[in-house]
Amino acid sequence: MGSIEEGVKQAVENCLKVKAGESVVIITDAETIEIGSAIRAAIEKIAAEVKFFVMEDFGKRPIDYPRIINDAIKAADVSIYAAQGAKGELQTFRMRMLKAIEANPRLRHGHMIGITPEIMKDGMCSDYKEIQRISRLVYEKVRNADKIRVVTEKGNDFVAEFNPQFKWIISDGNITPGQWNNLPDGEVFTCPVNVNGKIVIDGCLGDFFTQKYGSLENTPVIIEIENGRAVKESIHCDNEQLRHELTKYLFEIDENSNRIGEFAIGTNTGLTKLIYNLLQDEKFPGVHIAFGSPLPGKTGAKWDSKAHVDGVIKNPTIYVDGEVLMNKGEFCL
Repeated sequence: MGSIEEGVKQAVENCLKVKAGESVVIITDAETIEIGSAIRAAIEKIAAEVKFFVMEDFGKRPIDYPRIINDAIKAADVSIYAAQGAKGELQTFRMRMLKAIEANPRLRHGHMIGITPEIMKDGMCSDYKEIQRISRLVYEKVRNADKIRVVTEKGNDFVAEFNPQFKWIISDGNITPGQWNNLPDGEVFTCPVNVNGKIVIDGCLGDFFTQKYGSLENTPVIIEIENGRAVKESIHCDNEQLRHELTKYLFEIDENSNRIGEFAIGTNTGLTKLIYNLLQDEKFPGVHIAFGSPLPGKTGAKWDSKAHVDGVIKNPTIYVDGEVLMNKGEFCL
């Protein structure tokens, strides 16, 4: 465990590589102002210009995407989003922001949705050279895969199918121009072309669910998947409020919000335990899937969705075309 200052230094100097003369945009919120301000202080010692936005200054959350932030991102060399999620804000703010980020070919963006002091001291202080090494090894194992099966002792058992038309992405903390990565980092992901079987999400969920519900260890979400989509009648969770809210999320946002858009393998071997915060836990060695957007700007998928909710699956065994890549959460590289 490191310190917030060490985590900030890692993000600013090693991942985003902020340089003298650059223009930087920082977006934070009231809850995350300590981290946002620490990032600002570090960057102001390096960059030529820093624009600092606090989301509550634009109104009650969830907020719409302000033009002043959009204009700042268009002109920036580096941007950082270090704030908490709010219900509905993925659609009103963050997806619109990410589209603007992807439209700026020189921009390097660090996305820290749900960041906390604990994560700054933990995942942001990991050994990123080791993460990059592990990520490359995993990428070489999966990049030409036809099928990957994921099994757990909790009853998770599904098969994801892949096609070379969609790109596998290494997300390892090395952020280059035209890229945005979550920080802390450490995953290899793509969009599957098909998924069938049973998914048991017993880690945590993404979007606003991660803050609202935390650990799902005692209330796992069970979903049957047919031809890449959740079967509505199959969704089960002992937390009835969570089951109802997730079902509404998957089936009422748009025509693709119940479709699996992401299959990912966490590669941050510096993490020693789940903390039930999606931003860090999706990087923990294991598997997470996401319903909704396949991040087409990265994977090359030809469809999209206004939704994107990840689910972390604990201690999986992963078979890549029959070969064991991970056994009960431990890499076999």
